[in-house]
Amino acid sequence: MNCDSVAVRAHPQIGPILPPTMAQSSGPYRSYDRSWEEIERMLVIAEERVYEWQDWFETCREEGDREGMKEAARNYKALQGVVKCLKWVLGEEGVPNPLE
Repeated sequence: MNCDSVAVRAHPQIGPILPPTMAQSSGPYRSYDRSWEEIERMLVIAEERVYEWQDWFETCREEGDREGMKEAARNYKALQGVVKCLKWVLGEEGVPNPLE
């Protein structure tokens, strides 16, 4: 199958959106069977973990644990990205492209 024979939609911010068969042809298998409820639950858990790492950062700062602060800051920032991506996937209003 070549690209000329398949309708490819374009997203204004991220470019072409390929049909699942094309997206899967050169990468890992993706089932595309996650439910919206599962994604919503993951968002709630990710948001909770953001606050947990923020609290851990403050605890480490109070105790002078610089290594703990670094670990907490890395995980906090990573989870902020996860939250932004999940909100974008869910189409939450006001959430920009997570890659920018």
